[in-house]
Amino acid sequence: MDSTLRHLTAYAAVARAASFTAAAAQLHASQSSLSRAVADLERQLGTQLLERDTRNVELTAAGREALRIAEQIVNAHRSGMKELQRFLLGEAGNVAVATLPSVAAVLLPQVILEFRQQRPQVAVQIMDGLEQSVLSRVLSGDADFAITTTGEPSGQLEHRPLVRDRFVAVLPRDHPLSDLSEVTWDELAREPFLAVGRDSSVRRLTDAAFAQIDARSAPSAEAGNVATVGGLVAAGLGVTAMPALVLPLLGAGPVVHRPLAQPTVHRRLDIALRAQRPLPLAADRFLETLQECRTRRHPLPPGVSWV
Repeated sequence: MDSTLRHLTAYAAVARAASFTAAAAQLHASQSSLSRAVADLERQLGTQLLERDTRNVELTAAGREALRIAEQIVNAHRSGMKELQRFLLGEAGNVAVATLPSVAAVLLPQVILEFRQQRPQVAVQIMDGLEQSVLSRVLSGDADFAITTTGEPSGQLEHRPLVRDRFVAVLPRDHPLSDLSEVTWDELAREPFLAVGRDSSVRRLTDAAFAQIDARSAPSAEAGNVATVGGLVAAGLGVTAMPALVLPLLGAGPVVHRPLAQPTVHRRLDIALRAQRPLPLAADRFLETLQECRTRRHPLPPGVSWV
């Protein structure tokens, strides 16, 4: 059968109205074109759908079933086209964001809330992980973009600076260094240091800071999760250094934090996109919402600032 959407639309309009005249007015078409469309459909189906004379149009048994099927097809087409239009306008679909856990837990919730209020039919998928896995998701196309540390330069990625956060010393509450308003990296290096795993961007930056002051003592312990490190600090097993955006992930244990100096170290977080690849419109709209938050200087935790 070669029935087209035009045939089905014409037939459904005539059958519902029980009138070629009324259907023609509804569709802004001529009665003759509707008559041809219905006749073509009847010929393709090999059966009569309408019984008609000069005054009346009545549906046959086959015509009633054909109307039910035609309306399903026409409504599905109309609904699908509306869904496609919403997608093309960035009002529907899915936004996949790869990011670090601290960004996912602290920075993005308010952005997602505002975005979903504006575009409730767009789903947001958060893929949180460590730096390399986050960037890999963007390069593979699994994520539309990432919010992460800069890492090694790559010609495959475009970076847009977003925020930066300062490294702070995280100390047991009764630690002697907690009496200071500011702690130096050298002072921190003299204490048992609790590190996060080597595949973390936090570890890469703390190692670089210690190397800058030529402090090369090995960590007394390390863990893959920052919350675990926070628990070890709270238990009095040592001290650590974390960027300010990570602090809410450490939990509510008895720890304090003080700004780190000499040197002052910041972690920059960028929006990373595949170079020379257009974003899906829904993802572009998400970045617009993120930019609006930055333009309004949406409040950030202490030690974190918009770039």
